Amino acid sequence: MRRAIAWAVGAAGRRLRPPPDPGPPPWPHLYVDPTSYGPFHVAHYQGDAPNEIRVGRYCSIADGVKFFIGGNHRPDWASTYPFRFMLGLPQAGADGHPASNGPILVGNDVWIGENAVILSGVTIGDGAVVGTQAVVTRDVRPYAIVAGNPAREVRRRFPDDQVDALLALRWWDWPAAEIREIVPLLNGAPVGALIDYGKARPGRDPA
Repeated sequence: MRRAIAWAVGAAGRRLRPPPDPGPPPWPHLYVDPTSYGPFHVAHYQGDAPNEIRVGRYCSIADGVKFFIGGNHRPDWASTYPFRFMLGLPQAGADGHPASNGPILVGNDVWIGENAVILSGVTIGDGAVVGTQAVVTRDVRPYAIVAGNPAREVRRRFPDDQVDALLALRWWDWPAAEIREIVPLLNGAPVGALIDYGKARPGRDPA
């Protein structure tokens, strides 16, 4: 009954390597911005609702990360066993099993560490960091660092005022050529330098 797939998307948005056994087709509702990279493992199951997984720009996804789009059993029923599926009864897959909490949305500039698990219905905010082997069961606010099982916020990457400034800048939406030019601000400089650049950026709409 379980259907799990693994495939890799590179910086150009192309498939990097096919699995040795093709297995079931990739989850057709996975949308990854071409600037993001990593092996995108999606666990999906017969009867799962067609919920989307969307991954924004400049995201880094480590090996072993798994997105569960559904497949939940029903602890609110008398039995969690999927009788209709297993016995071939009518209404299998249309009776509320498997269950899902909805789409998975990953913002921009998100880093998800090795072997993390992202469950259905979760939104991970811009700039967030998900620690190795974390199990994300609820939303992660922008620029938060979360870890553990279940994942809990450890701290924010920057003070709240700088987070607000970064969210207002939305640097990931700037032209690719400009982002290339300001790599020294994105990698290595204090975050305040990027904020100052953004506030004085040529062509920026007045506040």
